[in-house]
Amino acid sequence: MERYESEKLILVKREPNGIAYVTINRPKSLNSLTKSMMTDMAQAFKSLDRDDSVRVIILSGSGRAFCSGVDLTSAEDVFKGDVKDLESDPVAQMERARKPIIGAIGGFAVTAGFEIALACDIVVAAKGAKFIDTHARFGIFPSWGLSQKLSRIIGPNKAREVSLTATPLTAEVAERLGFVNYVVEEGELLKKAREIGEGILKNNQDLVLRYKSVINDGLKLDLGHALALEKGYIEKFLCFCLLCS
Repeated sequence: MERYESEKLILVKREPNGIAYVTINRPKSLNSLTKSMMTDMAQAFKSLDRDDSVRVIILSGSGRAFCSGVDLTSAEDVFKGDVKDLESDPVAQMERARKPIIGAIGGFAVTAGFEIALACDIVVAAKGAKFIDTHARFGIFPSWGLSQKLSRIIGPNKAREVSLTATPLTAEVAERLGFVNYVVEEGELLKKAREIGEGILKNNQDLVLRYKSVINDGLKLDLGHALALEKGYIEKFLCFCLLCS
């Protein structure tokens, strides 16, 4: 039986098969984020990653938008304080997560919402969904990696266009550029995300975690060092297998 852990603005649901769902649940405000929502979201990912019964996490937004960014009416509260507090940073916790995170993006993913989508390991988007970077428009510097991640995924020229002009990146174009894995009808969004999650569940859980780690860690390195990293993972894995035999 499914267990609902919160009736608040960040919903967490675990299913017996190992798939967990995190839902940004503020549809009347297009899922714009307050400081407390960011903290709750960060803690949700941290908790799910520590839960051995959870093997895959699906992130989505309720209503017409995935996430329209930071709630500008509470922006002062969001941006004050220690921006390096990783415990209340949802993107930091997503990047730390060992479990695969599938983003199910419908409607708009704007600025902070765009950065959250970039922190997902696999992205499924509904037809007509748009990714929009408004940092330059509002004079706010990105702090969740958009200036560095996007160019590495879709190429520097297109990334500059998207960010410097605040031009929407459609789901269809994002799929062609390799950012979005699948574009589906809106009603099929969670179904497709779940289908991918079930595909992951069929595989060796320990190797899934290690594979995600070596891919993500290797992306931070040049190819030579990344290949050496893979060799190191092989040695650690063989030692682990010997110890378990």
